[in-house]
Amino acid sequence: MPPVLLMVILVKAMAVGICEPVQSGPDSSERCLAGPGDQSHVFLSSHTVFQLVNASCSFSQAWHYCQSRFSSITVLGQLEDEDGIKQLLNQANMQGPIWVRISNSLAPTSTVTLSKQNVLLSALSFTGDSTYGHARARAIFPPLASASTCARVQFDARHESVSTLFSYATRALTNEFQLRARADETRRRVLLAPIVHGRHHAYRASFPNDARWHHVCVTWRKSDGLWAVYVDGEKGEWGTGTEPSRDMHGHGIFVLGQDQDSFGGNFTEPFVGNITDVNFWDVTLDDEQIRRLEDCTSPLEPKPLFSWQELNLTLHEVKEVAAVMQCPGLLKQKQREQEDCRVLDGWTQAVAQYSTTPCSHTLPFICKTSKERYVKKKELEESQSAHPSPFLQHLMKHGVNTGDVLGMPDADESWESVTNLLNISDQYLRGSREQLESRDFPSLVQMLSRATELPTTGNQSLTNARMLSHSFIGLADTLISQENADKWQAIREVVSGPMAVVHTIDRMVTNLSPLLLGDTDSVHIHFNNIRMQVQEKTVSESTGGSEFCSSDWINNTDLDCISVPPQSMQELHNNGFGKVTVLSTWYSSLKPLMNKEENITVVPTITDGSLKYMGTVLGSSVISSAVVGDGQLISLGVQFKLQHRTQNTSGMFYYPICAFWDFSLTPEDGGGWSTEGCEVISLQQDSTSCYCNHTTNFALLLQIYDVQWSQENEKGLQILSFIGCGVSLCGLIFTFILFIAVGVPKSDRTTVHKNLIVALALAQLLLIFSYWASANQELCLMVTALLHLFFLSSFCWMLVEGLLLWSKVVSVNISEDRRMRFYYALGWGLPLFIVAVTLMVSLNKYKAEQHCWLNTESDIIWAFVGPVLFVLAVNTVVLCRVVVVTVSSARRRAKMLAPSSASKPHTLDLTWAATRPVLILLPVLGLTWLCGILVHLSVVLAYLFIALNAFQGLYIFLVYAVYNSEVQNAIKRIQEKRKALSFTNCSQPISFLPSQKTPGASWADSLPTPSSPESSGSSHITNSMSSSLIFKNESFGTDSFVNFSLKPAAGNQVVQLMAFKPSAC
Repeated sequence: MPPVLLMVILVKAMAVGICEPVQSGPDSSERCLAGPGDQSHVFLSSHTVFQLVNASCSFSQAWHYCQSRFSSITVLGQLEDEDGIKQLLNQANMQGPIWVRISNSLAPTSTVTLSKQNVLLSALSFTGDSTYGHARARAIFPPLASASTCARVQFDARHESVSTLFSYATRALTNEFQLRARADETRRRVLLAPIVHGRHHAYRASFPNDARWHHVCVTWRKSDGLWAVYVDGEKGEWGTGTEPSRDMHGHGIFVLGQDQDSFGGNFTEPFVGNITDVNFWDVTLDDEQIRRLEDCTSPLEPKPLFSWQELNLTLHEVKEVAAVMQCPGLLKQKQREQEDCRVLDGWTQAVAQYSTTPCSHTLPFICKTSKERYVKKKELEESQSAHPSPFLQHLMKHGVNTGDVLGMPDADESWESVTNLLNISDQYLRGSREQLESRDFPSLVQMLSRATELPTTGNQSLTNARMLSHSFIGLADTLISQENADKWQAIREVVSGPMAVVHTIDRMVTNLSPLLLGDTDSVHIHFNNIRMQVQEKTVSESTGGSEFCSSDWINNTDLDCISVPPQSMQELHNNGFGKVTVLSTWYSSLKPLMNKEENITVVPTITDGSLKYMGTVLGSSVISSAVVGDGQLISLGVQFKLQHRTQNTSGMFYYPICAFWDFSLTPEDGGGWSTEGCEVISLQQDSTSCYCNHTTNFALLLQIYDVQWSQENEKGLQILSFIGCGVSLCGLIFTFILFIAVGVPKSDRTTVHKNLIVALALAQLLLIFSYWASANQELCLMVTALLHLFFLSSFCWMLVEGLLLWSKVVSVNISEDRRMRFYYALGWGLPLFIVAVTLMVSLNKYKAEQHCWLNTESDIIWAFVGPVLFVLAVNTVVLCRVVVVTVSSARRRAKMLAPSSASKPHTLDLTWAATRPVLILLPVLGLTWLCGILVHLSVVLAYLFIALNAFQGLYIFLVYAVYNSEVQNAIKRIQEKRKALSFTNCSQPISFLPSQKTPGASWADSLPTPSSPESSGSSHITNSMSSSLIFKNESFGTDSFVNFSLKPAAGNQVVQLMAFKPSAC
């Protein structure tokens, strides 16, 4: 074929042809066709290319047409899209309306959704064992001009007394807003009656007393006093107030399960049963909104004052349980009118005007794609035009028009022509030694997409349907073969990935399912990479579930299975279905084609510090399920079990999560993985079982974590932490008791010590308790906040220790009163402020998933790490300054006292003079936490970090109590006082005791005199040419000093760091 003719065909490929719905429906017999003279108009913006499709298509047809061309419909409200639409319409001399979509909207389908039929919710169980059980909402209620409250209740059929489902009481009126219930034994129903403004209305609305879940709502508005009670989505009773209405008083208390005879108390009419999904709005919900809530179709736009999702409740003698319920809505949604779709009508004064119209109407539309994708696709088409690939040349030799591959088909395209095209392509790919080129893939995907658009309302035979499906699946099987991984990577800028092929298979099997079965009840299609089963099930009360399993016999793997559980099939029977078709497909080769982190936006599941999140990849085969009944897709809850094959990589941990492919996520990119509505049922070593509340394509995603240490080391670190915290807590308590009991003189230094001890003790106590609190999420959140507060406070008091030490070494002229006020604000006020702000800003991301501590995978952790790093930096400077002063003073003193020949001992003394304060002050100033920065490098550093900091309280006990000269001297004074009292029969007074009544005496003056027994040690040191190093601090008086005494030990001088003593205590 001449290149010029091929170029004409390629240009024809840009024209509008045929676009079909996703499956048979009301409009499946009609095809949206472009007129003979219609051509596509293209507009290029800076980043996006817009293509006008001047054909009359329904919204569903328009959506799938753009998606099959690797693009998407223009988005409502985006300025760039509005500009592109305006340019194209002016270029084509057209006006609106045209189809537009809402950003991030779901793909249009004619699916009858039961997507939340088996929904798992947290519920409250009110038993008859307690008459006081209730749940109080932690919410603030303003004055209300309207109110609506909805809940799902499961009434205990054995309870015969009057019950109160909820009550809203204010200080002005306790019976402000209530809903009461009582059992009617004769009718076997539960009767409901509202109370509004203290007026008790009649028991008229009701639901069966069958121990099942029922949806109830109460609405009220001030304007006309209208109230209404809804049961299971229908209005059961309504009326208006006879007296002039007013606002409901604000600042009330909302209680579940009890009547409030007094404000917030005096409960008299308990509810017995289960309650869940309670929400309180400050608006009056209309009938349609109530039905949507009862159907579980979608959340309402007005945000409730009290939301069940937040579960912000205080429970009293009420248990929290899991509730699995079925949300009805199948028949109601079938009978409901088709939802409207959005259209752009035009512009008024340069402002785009939008409206709604039924989605079944036919309108033009505009597809948009990125400029990079458009340019790449154009390059591939030009390449095929100039130098056709071997595959394209083979089709041309067999009489296949190039337009059948690259362009749009004619209006009279038949099943035979499409089947012939697929059959020739499949036979060539399986029999030829020539490999497909990457530039063939976009054309083949478009070929498959066109095959899914064939109408099924003609007189097609069973043989033709099976031939078409067999050729279709065979061609798709070749495309997703593992050998084509590099080709998929080469065209990723045009075709986002192999899930585009999966999407065409979903549409094909749904479209052809009525024709495939014939007289049989099941059809199986097996290829190397794709296994498919189409099975017809008769639905009755005794119908069991439907299961489909497959395995990779080449790699000898276990079975991957997906099933529709019996309860879902039973629900179909309850909704009037007699027969349904279950479509199941298994794809074994997609994992190597999609092993990159593209289209994966799943957040890390594990957020503790022992594992470092590395990424998420596809970790299993892909398996899908769909249910068709009465010509419509029905979304049901399904269960599946997949094998996850992982590499045995040392030091790596793989965590499986259940996911499905959502084609509505970034439609121009073909969709992405999502976990919404899916949960793990059970985890095994090489497989995972899941439940999802809808039908689609499922897989297991593997979150990869770098293991910081093994489980044995994790257990050892936990035990060491537990023991260390216990020992540390005891040491801190004993230290505090000694400070109080022995009468250590009061000073700013001892006050700082006591506050540090209290903060650390509370932090250690909470840390021990956190191991048990992790089972309760609310309690764990509170413990996390308190741990955050007291650990921050501990570090702030360590900072105060450093600042106080600096003030002793460097002259700082600040009065003691002003200094202590600043210290208290720094030690307690600053941590409280940081914790409060952090909780207000990000409460939902505050806590880690599995531990009672801050979320280390988010920026929240910096609310702790940031202040700690600042404290460590300041205290490091303080320690360096102390070491410099100590060494310089020791050098000067040694020069005065040591003979010039003793040079070697002098060097050792200076080394010890520098080392001793470091060893003593490191834990006190919190500098041992510096090694926490390096714990990820080695488990040895982790053990060192735990040992140094878990035993910090024990170290403080040794430094501040056992070896503290103040505590020792205080104990000696007590002993001497007791000795003096024991010799009261002596006539001579004991003169060496310090005066206890002299107010001006300083604690330094009460030290032993040289004539006392203690002075002999000083005399000995002086004779041995040893002394004390005293650094004066003029701002604290002449007696204030830093004392480092030099004592001989084994012939060498040793520098001993003593305490800091104020002049007056």
